[in-house]
Amino acid sequence: MTEEVFRDDAYARSCEATVITADEKGIRLDRTVFYPMGGGQPGDTGVLRTEDGRSVAIVNTVKDRDTGEHLHLAEDGADTLAPGDKVSAELDWERRYRHMRMHTCLHLLCAVVPGGVTGGSIGAEKGRLDFDLPDQTLDKDHITAELNRLVAEDHAVNASWITDSEMDSNPDLVRTMSVKPPSGAGRVRLMDVAGVDLQPCGGTHVKSSAEIGRVRVGKIEKKGKHNRRVNVVFDE
Repeated sequence: MTEEVFRDDAYARSCEATVITADEKGIRLDRTVFYPMGGGQPGDTGVLRTEDGRSVAIVNTVKDRDTGEHLHLAEDGADTLAPGDKVSAELDWERRYRHMRMHTCLHLLCAVVPGGVTGGSIGAEKGRLDFDLPDQTLDKDHITAELNRLVAEDHAVNASWITDSEMDSNPDLVRTMSVKPPSGAGRVRLMDVAGVDLQPCGGTHVKSSAEIGRVRVGKIEKKGKHNRRVNVVFDE
């Protein structure tokens, strides 16, 4: 399986890698800093640079539905790579870092808004979470103030791991109602916003809440009988 450099170091902007396969599905590397689309977070973009000076623009990163392997999708008309090629995998760092900030912000949102999470998405400009709150009115000004309070308090953000059995024994850790945390590999990754939020998550995050910067709740929407959608944007 592809070595996930981003899993241990979300701040790694590039890495040296070797092409394992390159076909109509995409380009598979032995290791990568590119996060594959999943958990509401978009796949990373960037470029693969070869030793002979070629550049292959990557427009998305996904996981193969059959094998789970990471696939780097090149733009149409890009140079062809071959197994054994040595490349430097380089992120579009500005885009990724905004994803990290917004993803961490949504963990704060989980702490501010009660209720199970029924869906969500992360973008470079905005993000959202859907909550199962059929009988509750949400105040966007209050949520905005609470989010910015938690941002300013500069809470540390750290990852840890528990076993599948420990995860099964602690079902209250799971906030997402529609998507179960990945299991079967023997362990599950937890993201801990110190004193604020603790839940399974495989995405990329900043090291402290202060890095998120000011945010604002754009609007709160009613999506069906139960769902309340809270949209968050960077307030820059």
